[in-house]
Amino acid sequence: MRIRNELYDRGWLAVHTAAVPVVAVGNLTVGGTGKTPTVVFLARWFRRRDMRVAILSRGYGAGADGRNDEARELETKLDDVPHLQEPDRVASSQIAIDELDMQVLLLDDGFQHRRIARQLDIVLLDATNPFGYDHWLPRGLLRESPRSLRRAHVVMLTRCDLVTTQRLAEIRARVQRFAPNVTWVETEHSPAVLKNASGQLKPIDDLSGKRCFVFCGIGNPEAFYDTVRRRGAEIVETQTFPDHYEFKAADLASLSRQVESNSNIEMVLCTGKDLAKLHIDQLGLRPLFAVDIELTIRLGREALEERLKDVVEMSNCL
Repeated sequence: MRIRNELYDRGWLAVHTAAVPVVAVGNLTVGGTGKTPTVVFLARWFRRRDMRVAILSRGYGAGADGRNDEARELETKLDDVPHLQEPDRVASSQIAIDELDMQVLLLDDGFQHRRIARQLDIVLLDATNPFGYDHWLPRGLLRESPRSLRRAHVVMLTRCDLVTTQRLAEIRARVQRFAPNVTWVETEHSPAVLKNASGQLKPIDDLSGKRCFVFCGIGNPEAFYDTVRRRGAEIVETQTFPDHYEFKAADLASLSRQVESNSNIEMVLCTGKDLAKLHIDQLGLRPLFAVDIELTIRLGREALEERLKDVVEMSNCL
């Protein structure tokens, strides 16, 4: 990765410059740092300003229909935002511009994808494990060195409510050693509502005191379980699947048996990504709901929006 970055930094590997501004959202580590809620936040921010925005992603873990769990979830949240999934994101950028007449491109999981120039690089760090145990894959979770943060324009720390104030200060100090001029943003993943596959919504406060069976197939399952507990639910049992897991009929049958074997369970919970692949309203005769998560900015919103307004100005000048 160091050699590859050096080749790009020296201009020895070609970089494609799109005809419209590109905003990249990525991370230093594998696993769940909260890219999907961030992409949703950014897409809605641009749409509120009547900007035509498209999402470009590689489509990792796509199912038989050619879409992955992120694409399915984003469709339910952003029905007016095209999402192009294609390993060659230079090609998909051309389609977004030439055929769909987009004004801004969101490059999902784009920090390491350096073939496309970007006007704004947003890097997410999960406050519960920001530097991936300080080791590269496979010993740790790092994709590249934290020194690469010098390329970032914005560092967004997610799940800040799950760590202490002292820990937040330690993470910020370390980031600023690598990127002293970066825009610093602190966020939380806030449970907004409970939603089932049929579109029924329940207040998030309905979790209070409920005895729940919780399962998920995401990059950071413990953070999800902690979020559920913090909303007052009593987690009776959990079942964790690999990230981007494609559920099979046998998995649903097994989950149903687990739920039915415990009469104390009142509700079954999963993430929005999981529910987008299931299309069912219950498991083992218990109601199944996804905990719909939204990004809440608690520090640095004004500075972030100034960066985003610059992108709008760039687009308007083209």
